[in-house]
Amino acid sequence: MRIFAAAVAAVEPRRAVVRALQAETPESAAIADVIARASAVRMLAVGKAALGMAAAIAEELGPRLGSGLIIAPTGAASPTMPNDAANPAPVRTIHAAHPLPDASSAAAGRAALDFAATTRRDELFLLALSGGASALMAAPAAGVTLADKIAVTTALMRAGATIRELNAVRKHLSAVKGGGLLRALPEYARVAALIISDVAGDDLATIGSGPMAADPTTYADAIAVLKRRKLWGRAPESVRDYLERGAAGEMAETVKPGDARCARVINHIAAANRDALEGAANAAAALGYRVDRARELAGEAGELGRALARRMAAIATPRVCVVAGGEPVVTVRGAGRGGRAQQSALAMAIELAAAAPDRALLAMFAGTDGIDGPTDAAGAIVAPNTIARAAEARLDSAAALAGNDAYPFFRALGDLVITGPTGANAADIFVGLANY
Repeated sequence: MRIFAAAVAAVEPRRAVVRALQAETPESAAIADVIARASAVRMLAVGKAALGMAAAIAEELGPRLGSGLIIAPTGAASPTMPNDAANPAPVRTIHAAHPLPDASSAAAGRAALDFAATTRRDELFLLALSGGASALMAAPAAGVTLADKIAVTTALMRAGATIRELNAVRKHLSAVKGGGLLRALPEYARVAALIISDVAGDDLATIGSGPMAADPTTYADAIAVLKRRKLWGRAPESVRDYLERGAAGEMAETVKPGDARCARVINHIAAANRDALEGAANAAAALGYRVDRARELAGEAGELGRALARRMAAIATPRVCVVAGGEPVVTVRGAGRGGRAQQSALAMAIELAAAAPDRALLAMFAGTDGIDGPTDAAGAIVAPNTIARAAEARLDSAAALAGNDAYPFFRALGDLVITGPTGANAADIFVGLANY
């Protein structure tokens, strides 16, 4: 847990924002310059890390912060914002639903568009963006209901769609994603974005579904995703009609690469999964482990868990710590409860029991946000004896894996990682200790 805690600390929102604003990089210098030239800063903070990012921005900017809107997950505590004569800015906080949007998310999306549209000529519009923004800031396109958009999003998630596939569809059913927020800003607006990335490669078009980034996908791509995932025939009629009209050129496309509006945005990645991995690696090294960087956590969770189990079982040298980061996917085939980290962990436990039953191995999959799927766990811890312990407790590991029911399985064993929401969000972390 000490290694995981170090990974989370490395992407802590306040620390990330301060580092980004004070670092001597071209992006930081450019943002500092536009802040200095603006009469005031209008801040929109949205995502799982919105509260910490907003508080840090307020502390750093002081009286230069003119107004703010924070969109954070329901249940998250209000930020500790400066509240004195030096920080008089009115900052409004809206709580919205995650991981699936609801009416509160739609209201937040409309509020964000209105907030952007009223930016004054002398202000800088500063977006503090982190993962989770896609669900928290939802504004369905005209003619598409929120219920229909939720139905499509849910079906895609259960079908194991990648984040890029998911975004290709929901961007084309949204007024805010795929550059929609950028389109809502006045043409004269100066724009900057501080971003905590939760996606591989830090793709600006993918983080939060790219509310101020160009979108390379099209309506035709969105249709292709639904057909590839065998969901087109089951999609609501309003969705199929809207996407077909868009593909026929009847609806405006998302903001595309080369659009002049994109040139007005200064983007700066304040923290990412690589920072979390660096924090984990440094902590492991300080504990006397030789660090082994594994491949990215990507692909189907079950396959990933088994592959990492085989990698761990093959390690012959003492005190090795394997670390990896990313975001696997789960194709939901059962009606159980769990998340991608728990599904990966359960698959790994089954493989370890067969491949290395007597080895000194210990591993953990967990989300840096402290939330794995629709559960209160960040992930789970496994060892070669996990399945034997489960059998003694009359738990069926194979059935739990097949039914996507890892949460009650690990809860019964006491092997869940429960941290509560961390306020950070830089994808998932794997930590494996071999021959410790």
